[in-house]
Amino acid sequence: MRARKPLDGVRVLDATRLLPGAYATLLMADLGAEVVKLEDPRGGDPSRAMPPLAGGTSVYFQLLNRNKRSVTIDLRSPEARAVVDALAPGFDVIAESFRPHTARRLGLDAASIRARHPRLIHASITGFGETGPYAERAAHDINYEALSGVLGVTRPRTEAGDAPPEVPRSLIADIGAAMNGAAGILAALYARERTGEGAAVDVSIHESALAWLMFPAARDLVSGSGEDARDLPIEGLHACYNIYRTADDRYLALGALEHKFWKAFCERVGRHDWIARQETAGDDQAALLVLVRDLIRSRPRAAWLALFADIDICLTPVNGLDEALADPHLAARGAVARLGGTRYPTTPIAVTDRVSEEDWNAARAVEVHPAPALGADTDAVLAAAGLDAGARAALRSRGII
Repeated sequence: MRARKPLDGVRVLDATRLLPGAYATLLMADLGAEVVKLEDPRGGDPSRAMPPLAGGTSVYFQLLNRNKRSVTIDLRSPEARAVVDALAPGFDVIAESFRPHTARRLGLDAASIRARHPRLIHASITGFGETGPYAERAAHDINYEALSGVLGVTRPRTEAGDAPPEVPRSLIADIGAAMNGAAGILAALYARERTGEGAAVDVSIHESALAWLMFPAARDLVSGSGEDARDLPIEGLHACYNIYRTADDRYLALGALEHKFWKAFCERVGRHDWIARQETAGDDQAALLVLVRDLIRSRPRAAWLALFADIDICLTPVNGLDEALADPHLAARGAVARLGGTRYPTTPIAVTDRVSEEDWNAARAVEVHPAPALGADTDAVLAAAGLDAGARAALRSRGII
C-alpha cells in the first residue's frame, strides 16, 4: 500500500513547457499531487521531440513528466478558455510558463485566472518574470547564467588567471527556477489554508540564477568584505580542495576545507610538512598543488580509496553515471527508481510524521508511472470536469482537443 504523501489531494493543472515548469510540477507529483499536463494537440509539449529519443519520445520528456496525466487542448483557440474554466474548479494550482503578453492573450495570466477563480493558485515560471524591461524577451539557460553573472564569476581559475567562460552542461538556472516555483506554490497553498484565498506566484529564471552567486561572488556582494585578503579555497587553486587524476586515469575529489581534514590527509600520506601550507597563496600554493597532483598520480584510484577508507577527510571518487546511480548509499535510501530499463532520480524530499528508518524509506518511496502518451487522459479528465461525450466530440472535430 502506498504511503501517505503530504500533497495527497492537491491537483495541479500544468500548462508549462520545457524544463523549469516540468520539474517544478514533478517535485509536486512525487510529493503526492495529481498533475495534469495541458498540451497542444499538434505535437504536445515541445520537449517531447527533443533528441535523443527513446521509443519515439524525448528522454528529457520521459524523465521530467513521469507520474503525470496528459490532456490535449489548443490554448490558442477562443473556445479553450471555457474548457479551462470548466477544469479550474477541480484544481488547486495552475502553472504556466508563457511570456506575459502571450499569457494575457490566452487568458491564462494571473489577473485573468484569479478574477475567474479566486481560490486557485496561479504560478508563472518565466524567463524574466512578469514585470521589468526584459519581461517579453526570449532566452535559455545559457543566457540567464550569462546575464546573472554566473558564467562570469564561475569560469575556471588557473595559475595564469581566469579562463574563458565555458558552455554550462548543467542547466542550473532552469533547475533553480523549478525549485523556486515549487517553493512558491507550496507557500501559496499554505497561505490559502489560513486565508481561504488563492494567490499569484511569479518566478523568474533569470533571478533564480542569482542564488548561485552567493559563494563565488560573496566578497563583491557584501560591503566591506575587502578587509580580509583571504578567500575560501574553492576555486581550484588550492591543494586542499581540488580534483586529482590517479595512476589509472580515474579521478578523485578532495574537499578538505577544514584544517582537521587537511591535517589528516597530510598525516596519512606521510607529508607532515604540508600541513601548515593549507592556506598559503601564490607560488607556494601553486608548488604545493603540483606536489599533491604528482602524489595522487602515483597510485590507482582504488588504492587511494582503500588508504583513506577508515578516516573522514572528504575524499570521494569522481563517479561516472553508472557508478553514481549504483552508489550503495543511494540504493539504501531508494533515491533512484527503476521502471523497465529506465532509471529515475527521485525527488530528494521526504516528509513523514514518524522518523524510524522504515518510515523514512516509505516516505521517500515513489511508485513510477511512465510519462503519459499525448492526450492519453483527455477524455477522462474532461468528463470528470463535466464535459460529456457530445461536447468532447464537438471539440475534437474542430481540433480544439
